Amino acid sequence: MKKKLIAVLMTATMIASLAACGVTAPESVDTGSQQTEATQETKTEETKTETATETAPAADAIKLVMAEVNPLDTIVGMTDQKFKEEVEARSNGSIIIDLQASGVLGSENDVLDTMLGGGGTIDMSRISAFALTSYGGQKSMLLSLPYIFTSREHFWNFATSDLAQEFLQEPSENGSGVRGLYYGEEGFRHFFTSYEISDINSFKGKKIRVSNDPIMNGLVEGLGASPTVVSFGELYSALQTGVVDGAEQPIANYKSNAFPEVAPYMILDGHTLGAIQVIITDEAWNKLSAEQQNILVEAGKVASEYNRSISEEKENQVLEELKADGVTIIEVEDITPWQEAVKPVIEENIKGLEDYYQKIVDMK
Repeated sequence: MKKKLIAVLMTATMIASLAACGVTAPESVDTGSQQTEATQETKTEETKTETATETAPAADAIKLVMAEVNPLDTIVGMTDQKFKEEVEARSNGSIIIDLQASGVLGSENDVLDTMLGGGGTIDMSRISAFALTSYGGQKSMLLSLPYIFTSREHFWNFATSDLAQEFLQEPSENGSGVRGLYYGEEGFRHFFTSYEISDINSFKGKKIRVSNDPIMNGLVEGLGASPTVVSFGELYSALQTGVVDGAEQPIANYKSNAFPEVAPYMILDGHTLGAIQVIITDEAWNKLSAEQQNILVEAGKVASEYNRSISEEKENQVLEELKADGVTIIEVEDITPWQEAVKPVIEENIKGLEDYYQKIVDMK
């Protein structure tokens, strides 16, 4: 028993001696390696945090609700999406474009009524240039005059000019409460009908759908037809039930909205180039910083160029698809009778704007 006690005491004495001399036990942990790994993990987490901050939308991002009456697979729908992508990328997610397509927010007139009425439920919209005519947009009205543009190149000469910028700012300057950002186009507009047609004389006595627009009213009357106001969202059923006998749209919109199902005849009169513009309320615009406003302007330039690059190709593609689907496409060999028929509406609507009208005509 004494021997065992002596052995224990000797062992304890040796351990105490080793500790006093600073000797490390063989199974001790390498604290230097622990610190290095911890430092690396910290740096990795910091990098992740920085990356997330660079790419994730800001928590206080500004959301702008944008209305589009047509589906996203149309020329205008694709242009809207390009604008959305550019804005969100350039703003690093600090501006979000909430794009509401296919008319879920109403017709163009419904949307304009909402935007001009205030309240902030719709901040932006892609509209036909002539849609502002009923809201005091006299300069914009010129863009929808029959046969004012002789070609796409003619339109783009205007759309990229200083004159175009003056037109875009007109609604804000006259107190309408909206301003234009950029122009684009969706191809020439043509008439289509539920009955067989052959030439300009086929319109006499027929009911042709129009929006509530004096230019289109005059154009349809010039063809000897009866202008009938129908909202765009009700046009399909109006053609199907005979409320109207025909309407007019750019080729791509005609197909994407399934109008060939109820009106399988189209005559390529090209009475108007479908000039479009994107507008924003002054209320939404003024909420943005100068830097954010510039982002919208620059994104608009990119979207406009994109629109220019796809419009004609998309239109030609859709036209071939329509022919393949059995739609009757009528070519217009002589446009002169059409131009003569609409002279009165042109003369009536350029009063007081003759200089602007002539400037546009001379850009061809």
